[in-house]
Amino acid sequence: MRLPFKSLRSRLRQFFSSIRFRLTLWSLVILSLVLVIFSGVVYTREVNDLKYLALNQLESRNHQMQMVYHFIGMQYPMTGNLLLPEDSDDGLAIVQANEAVALFDASNEKIIQQIGPITSQDVNQLVSHWKTTNAADGPFAYQLAGISSAGKGNSQQYFFLMTPVQVLGYGSVILVMGTPLDPGGQLPALFITLLLASLATLLIAMVGGYWLAGRAMSPVKKITQAAREIGETDLRRRLHLRGHDELGELADTFDDMLARLQAAFDRQRQFTADASHELRTPLTIVDLEADRALSKRRSPEEYERALTVIKSENEYMSRMVSELLTLARMDAGQTMIKSEEVDLSDLALEVVDRLHSLARRRGVELTTGELPELLVKGDRQFLMQMLTNLVENGIKYSEGPNQSVQVETGFNNNEKTPLAWVKVSDHGPGIPAEDLPLIFERFYRVDKARSREPEGSQDPAEDDSRPVGSGLGLSIVQWIVKAHGGQVRVESELGKGATFTVELPLVSAPVEIE
Repeated sequence: MRLPFKSLRSRLRQFFSSIRFRLTLWSLVILSLVLVIFSGVVYTREVNDLKYLALNQLESRNHQMQMVYHFIGMQYPMTGNLLLPEDSDDGLAIVQANEAVALFDASNEKIIQQIGPITSQDVNQLVSHWKTTNAADGPFAYQLAGISSAGKGNSQQYFFLMTPVQVLGYGSVILVMGTPLDPGGQLPALFITLLLASLATLLIAMVGGYWLAGRAMSPVKKITQAAREIGETDLRRRLHLRGHDELGELADTFDDMLARLQAAFDRQRQFTADASHELRTPLTIVDLEADRALSKRRSPEEYERALTVIKSENEYMSRMVSELLTLARMDAGQTMIKSEEVDLSDLALEVVDRLHSLARRRGVELTTGELPELLVKGDRQFLMQMLTNLVENGIKYSEGPNQSVQVETGFNNNEKTPLAWVKVSDHGPGIPAEDLPLIFERFYRVDKARSREPEGSQDPAEDDSRPVGSGLGLSIVQWIVKAHGGQVRVESELGKGATFTVELPLVSAPVEIE
């Protein structure tokens, strides 16, 4: 019996802690406050209206009763008889039903007469209140509770008006007249009506609010269900919610996030596969050369050749591992970029000097164009690596007679922020248009035929002029440029070479700009 109880308790806890329940509860609380305020205003307004009507009626009746007492004083002067007859001569009641009338002798402190649902204690209490007011010589209205109406057992509130009256031959007397505040019982009926209407409104609001909250939270349930069904190896699930509200925007953001995650996982899988493939090839070459050298006794020249091949492949793997480690640190945010003023033209000239011998050995003419002084802010070593990768890439694909690579710098002052640029142009075979958007992807090669094969006909030891690339250089270039707040782009036509342009924010503009 414990398991069902625990399950029920867990479901109840989940229900009471759900956003749907809390939205419904808070809406009921707010609606309850609104209904209480509204009902209080309506009830108070009705009470004030009844008081106003009762006061007007009392003033009218008070004036009539004063005329009656003046008439009695004139008919029976100095007799001491001011008792009000219960009925008038024509048979109509002078004191109306539920009306309370009392006459109090202020000089002798005694009650002369009292008619209707009013006791001596009530009269004394009313006169005492009248005397303690500042307006003891004028009319005074007072509300008194706990008086039973004539012919009825229920107790209700009465509204009294006390007025001093001068009667001929009798001096000053106090006329006390009262009328029920709610003779028709409107206030209890109004209270019950407001209570029942409020309860009905809250019940309807609770059911409707719970339903609306469920409708509003249904996209969240779909998102939760989709998140549960999505595995780390399958990110193709999408919500595709049709809506222009906040939840629709959340669903679109969730779909975009899934698309980015899927792209990231795809890149990671492709990166792992490419890295494994790129490392497998030189390892296979090393293994083949070692087996060939150890299969039988060789001449010193053959051993030297095998060791040269192994050394070449080891250098290739070391460079690839170093570049992979650099990219991994860059992606993980573990790379610190220094901020110092660097002359971009000096860096370009230094890179050209360093790679001049490599270009000459491979039959490529490495030249420079205009190199004005351009100060940018960044890390000298990273900017040097960026330019080196671009120039080496140009040399690699411009290999052959009468080929050249040109490096030039300049500035663009048309933008809000002046930009310095460096261009590396080669005269190689060019890049197809369909490959241009992918040129900065990791391990991407435009010429698939340049991939290294373990059983290739070429001898790496003899093909020293052949450039060896890992497919990571341009990816590193793009990361460095973005880290310095710049951008890199490539323009190319088949058979006419390619031009890589890097733009970086200028720190100090040349004199010509000023």
